[in-house]
Amino acid sequence: MDFRLTDEQRQYVELAQQFAADVLAPNAAKWDAEHEFPKAAITQAGELGFCALYSPEDAGGLGLSRLDSALIFEALAQGCTTTTAMITIHNMATWMLTTWGTAAIKQRWAAGLTSGELLASYCLTEPNAGSDAAALTTSAKLDGDSYLINGSKVFISGAGATDVLVVMARTGEAGPKGISALVVPADAAGVSYGKAEDKMGWNAQPTREVTFTNVRVSREALLGDGGDGFCMAMKGLDGGRINIAACSLGTAQAALQHAVDYMHEREQFGKPLSTFQALQFKVADMLTELTAARQMVYLAASYLDNGHPQATTYCAMAKRFATDIGFKVCDAALQLHGGYGYIREYPLERYFRDTRVHQILEGTNEIMRLIIGRNLLSQGLSGFAPAAH
Repeated sequence: MDFRLTDEQRQYVELAQQFAADVLAPNAAKWDAEHEFPKAAITQAGELGFCALYSPEDAGGLGLSRLDSALIFEALAQGCTTTTAMITIHNMATWMLTTWGTAAIKQRWAAGLTSGELLASYCLTEPNAGSDAAALTTSAKLDGDSYLINGSKVFISGAGATDVLVVMARTGEAGPKGISALVVPADAAGVSYGKAEDKMGWNAQPTREVTFTNVRVSREALLGDGGDGFCMAMKGLDGGRINIAACSLGTAQAALQHAVDYMHEREQFGKPLSTFQALQFKVADMLTELTAARQMVYLAASYLDNGHPQATTYCAMAKRFATDIGFKVCDAALQLHGGYGYIREYPLERYFRDTRVHQILEGTNEIMRLIIGRNLLSQGLSGFAPAAH
């Protein structure tokens, strides 16, 4: 088993690290403090191909694997967690549109989305349908050659600042089989936006409620076939869990680097912090657990790329573990900085705030445990043994 990156992967990672260092990191604190959505920076990322990493090449994407994409997202997150997270959401919505969109939809949107000139939001969660996504009630009813969409979505990243919405709506019966995915222009008549939520973190992107009141879109706005939406959403979430786990890895890596640098620079009782054995043990555990989380994310991404029968379970395991460990490492790095870690002159408090939500979105970590436990108990441990892979 070869864990080394290919030359191509190294080149992508180096490019992402350079962009993170030059564009994201110098501005991340300002974007956070001023609640500024860095649309221009995301467009710059698009010029490098980062807005359509795993979208198909025939639609303008790079056609990379989920493992390649995770490596890039991890590198970008070392510069700005929030902006990178928005780029991952845009990638997911763009992938869905360019994979299942009609010719007319792709002609209208694909070039702008894959280049980063236009941005997309993904609309799944509802006020009364969070973890239970199959219970969503936003409806899309056929009216001649159009769909009329009514309902609301909450916690939509980028809402009000993006150009297109990929919306999960009920076109048929109750339950998952009645859900479809549709593409809606963000400025369509009948689309309205709530106030930007005042959040603990992720301040460099707006999060709003989106309301649809008799929003009319053509039949061509349907992605795939009617009733395919829930399946698309679940496929999207498998990759989305890898993406957000990678964001946690990158942020934790940055936090650990700051902690190590600080331990060399800071002296107490006449000695550098780096000479205290208790603190050496602390960073040793941080590095060990971060490395373990990284391998789990890479394994899950690889299984997703290769169609492993337990890919969904591995994505859930990777998301649960990496987001928990990422937050834990950021918390420990803040603690190592003492009072300095708690003030905004240092980035540790921002890392802490920005990674906390990763344990909630793309399916809470409690839901991840539910997926893992159910699949283990229904299919047995043999499906997870090395020989089964």
